[in-house]
Amino acid sequence: MEKPATEVIKGDGWGRFPDDLEYHSGFGNHFESEAIAGSLPRGQNSPLICPFGLYAEQISGTSFTSPRKLSQRRYTANKSMDNCAFCNADGDFLVVPQQGRLWITTECGRLQVSPGEIVVLPQGFRFVVDLPDGPSRGYVAEVFGTHFQLPDLGPIGANGLAASRDFLAPTAWFEDCPRPGFTIIQKFGGELFNARQDFSPFNVVAWHGNYVPYKYDLSKFCPYNTVLIDHGDPSINTVLTAPTDKPGVALLDFVIFPPRWLVAEHTFRPPYYHRNCMSEFMGLIYGGYEAKADGFLPGGASLHSCMTPHGPDTKTYEATVARGNEAGPHKITDTMAFMFESCLMPRTCPWALDSHFRDLDYYQCWIGLKSHFSHDKTDVKSNDLQNGNKSG
Repeated sequence: MEKPATEVIKGDGWGRFPDDLEYHSGFGNHFESEAIAGSLPRGQNSPLICPFGLYAEQISGTSFTSPRKLSQRRYTANKSMDNCAFCNADGDFLVVPQQGRLWITTECGRLQVSPGEIVVLPQGFRFVVDLPDGPSRGYVAEVFGTHFQLPDLGPIGANGLAASRDFLAPTAWFEDCPRPGFTIIQKFGGELFNARQDFSPFNVVAWHGNYVPYKYDLSKFCPYNTVLIDHGDPSINTVLTAPTDKPGVALLDFVIFPPRWLVAEHTFRPPYYHRNCMSEFMGLIYGGYEAKADGFLPGGASLHSCMTPHGPDTKTYEATVARGNEAGPHKITDTMAFMFESCLMPRTCPWALDSHFRDLDYYQCWIGLKSHFSHDKTDVKSNDLQNGNKSG
């Protein structure tokens, strides 16, 4: 049982979140949470008379008829939500704050989400966002027709990547006060609708189940990496995945590039040049990105669509090659980049194409790459020796 809530919010806004906000830990677990002890019905879900005269309601996220699609966007917010709440009836939100904390009130309870953490707001839940630090910004991915889950670990085994115990769900909390003219804004079929009511939607005294909002601290991720030669696929950095019906193909993989050691020998350590059948939307939460020495700033984003060639910029390539095999072990620190990787092809909206923040010179980061090709056999032997291969 959780201790009863003693904080009551009155007046404008949603009040101050306590510093010791409590959570349930685990991913996909079946939780029970009560703001008032004994308020959850026992032995059944819909008794004739519920404890304390409450109503029983069920929310389900397991039956879908909508097509599988994906939407990605960045967000900026300069004002807390006042006397209104939002509900996405179309799909799930994955929110990645980059600047400014978010105090999120949901029907299941409250979540405080800081940059470096993520939060998933499942389809159908009403929520309010308050901005305790003033203006905030970050990234949002919206998935339709499926939910996020932990990736299968395969040969990795039982441990590694994101541990289920590190995902945190809110504990039951409610407010019992009038809210004249309270507005519910609902996204449905890609359009926005609103309805007014005179009471708060956050009147859930107790709940149980495993369909809940949750957050995760990215610093708790346990990365894996190459310990001899070459690269692992970015899939080894997957925090959450939204699968399709085709095995191994994701509607969306949420992948991160956290601080980690680079130790591979005779290997070009930054991400290699590649083309991918998946589309890659990258963002930077803090620090720098190892494959782009300049220009990719926290809060920025890049999109490389299906089969579009990309990789490290000229400065990164030249610096890596110049270090040769004497680089030794190196730790990447003070960085957190991420990628939304999808089997679908995102369409860029007119707002982004017309934005004055758009980097029209992005392509120039590769302009300085030179051809090092040679037909000379001595060069072939030299390259073999540089890569640690002895030829007979």
